[in-house]
Amino acid sequence: MNIKFRLILMNFMQFFIWGAWLLTIGAYWFQDKHWSGAQFGAIFSTMGISAIFMPALTGIIADRFINAEKLYGMMHILGACTLFTLPQITNPSAFFWVMLLNMVFYMPTLSLSITVAYSALKGGGKDVVKDYPPIRIWGTIGFIAALWTVSLTHNETSPNQFYIASAVALALGLYSFSLPKCPPLSAKTTHKSFTDSLGLNAFKLFKDPKFAIFFGFSMLLGAALQLTNAYGDTFIQDFKNISIYKDSVGVKYPAIIMSISQFSETFFILAIPFFLRKFGIKYVMLFSMLAWVLRFGLFAFGDPAGGLWMIILSCIVYGMAFDFFNISGSLFVETQATPDIRASAQGLFMMMVNGFGAFFGSIISGIVIDKFFLLPGGEKDWHGIWLSFASYALVIAVIFPFVFRYKHNKALEHAIKHA
Repeated sequence: MNIKFRLILMNFMQFFIWGAWLLTIGAYWFQDKHWSGAQFGAIFSTMGISAIFMPALTGIIADRFINAEKLYGMMHILGACTLFTLPQITNPSAFFWVMLLNMVFYMPTLSLSITVAYSALKGGGKDVVKDYPPIRIWGTIGFIAALWTVSLTHNETSPNQFYIASAVALALGLYSFSLPKCPPLSAKTTHKSFTDSLGLNAFKLFKDPKFAIFFGFSMLLGAALQLTNAYGDTFIQDFKNISIYKDSVGVKYPAIIMSISQFSETFFILAIPFFLRKFGIKYVMLFSMLAWVLRFGLFAFGDPAGGLWMIILSCIVYGMAFDFFNISGSLFVETQATPDIRASAQGLFMMMVNGFGAFFGSIISGIVIDKFFLLPGGEKDWHGIWLSFASYALVIAVIFPFVFRYKHNKALEHAIKHA
């Protein structure tokens, strides 16, 4: 089987698992289980909590002890077991702990999948900057396929969404053991220090101002991503309570409307090599930050009827906002870190984006919304919420080009030149 096809299948299933429940769990939580909103906020914090330590930890293990593709497979098999258990739970506290366990297994697979893909492509003589984005695009297609599967089978409020995700996770876990071998490189070195022996040397990257600043902005952008995941679908769902909107297409099929964001990803992933050659990695990251400003700003003025075009445009802009930083960021780490710590470095990147960024984004946004954007009747002031999020992204975009300064090394120059 062609190596690119094998990696395409891996990426498709990787994000199908997430897409099967990530945007629809809110509908299941409120409409099927009728649990509280405060408890639901804790569910989204599980992604941040697990991503704070698990990607870095599994990166260390993959760098030092176990083949990355084997560790990747084990994580998905364990994740399949927890997903299968979720529909059996009858109280929100237990649901939180099982979901946290599920995310402990799932979140490190995001960085491990990158490590496995980059290793396989390099082993096959491929160029990761040129060849990885068209492969990664199938992850987005998998996310879309999951959303449409759950929505069109009317499982948005059903526990079946977790059974669907569980089945695909088990299939991917078993399939992973057939992927090209990605052995721990640093295990071959001798005369290692205690820090190197434990695989903690990747944390030394924080001493490099270039990496410290990059990881800092990764956390800030991770918070922006969490705002979209947590509130995007709920924002549209809330229009059901307004009579003039309740029969609109956007309100009837919010998951499908939100899936436009993933369709947009497919275009912008393919556009990354062009933008890297034309503008360089620093400005590609800056474009991502400006796109977040538009993403939130358009939501602030949109609605599912006359303003549906703004919601759709916001979903299109999301492709640039998400891909230009996440994919370019992973390429930056791949070309700037030394080979013996690349899995660990990718884990650190995911820790900052999906760990600290997601955790602080969910906690702080919840506090801000409760304090400043609740109307007298208990409804949310979505216009003010989205404008505040847009202002947050704008501040990041203004600061970034002045503090993130670096020079391409030869690996990055070569990668961009041949993208």
